[in-house]
Amino acid sequence: MIVKITSKRQVTFPARVLDALGVGPGDQIELKEGADGFVLKPRRIDYSKLGFLKDRIDPSIEPFDIEKFRSEPYDPSLRD
Repeated sequence: MIVKITSKRQVTFPARVLDALGVGPGDQIELKEGADGFVLKPRRIDYSKLGFLKDRIDPSIEPFDIEKFRSEPYDPSLRD
């Protein structure tokens, strides 16, 4: 598979590649260098490292459900 690099050194991956990695808008992809080249790996948030922020959140604010947000349909006209 060949992808094009823009003048700003940006790359657009085909949707099927991103779907296979399980990533979407706002997610990060890590490039790991190995003996045979680079490997793409989805970078996940380690929620256990966010525990120290718990006391700083206003208890009256309802928790944000990222999985629900990701599963909701979006308006394609809002895409960049």
